Amino acid sequence: MTEVRLLAAEAVEAHVRTFFTAHRVEAVDCDLGPQRREVMPDLRILVVGPGPRSDSWAYVTAGCWASVEQHGHGLEFIMTAPVHDRRFIELMAMIAYYHCGGHRLDLQHSMPIGEPWVPGSTCEHLLVSLPYLHGPDLEHCPVPWGHARILWTLPVTTAEIEFRRQHGHEALEQLFDEAEIVPTDPFRASVV
Repeated sequence: MTEVRLLAAEAVEAHVRTFFTAHRVEAVDCDLGPQRREVMPDLRILVVGPGPRSDSWAYVTAGCWASVEQHGHGLEFIMTAPVHDRRFIELMAMIAYYHCGGHRLDLQHSMPIGEPWVPGSTCEHLLVSLPYLHGPDLEHCPVPWGHARILWTLPVTTAEIEFRRQHGHEALEQLFDEAEIVPTDPFRASVV
């Protein structure tokens, strides 16, 4: 099983590097501690610098699929941010542990961060969505013995989460489109 996990994490990393050709991509091992490392033994966070595909930073998990895949299918996650900051690496490790540690995130799910996305931000939750900023070419990632789907974790406000609970995911995404939010702006106004 160790070989499968390693090959899968390497396949995700190769897919991200290919998608973000001409961007600087760094693989970062996280200090997860022994309990979390046991759940996600091969997790690393890929840090993608700005370049021709995007002027923002991207943080991508590599190792979630290998920890909790089912029948060859599993998830990895991407977050976009305005700057390079260790905070986002740690946040991606938190997302990975939340997912692999038993909560099993999926499309249209959300998770509380427990604090602002960045100091001063009103975004305290993450919404799992399609990777609209990068499209299906990034989203669909073949791995040995299966397929990984890379989903976007968008920082959102508590009011936006409440709106989604009452009106649905599509209604919230429509508000995002109408407001033309800048998803990498940690200080953006809530759309509700």
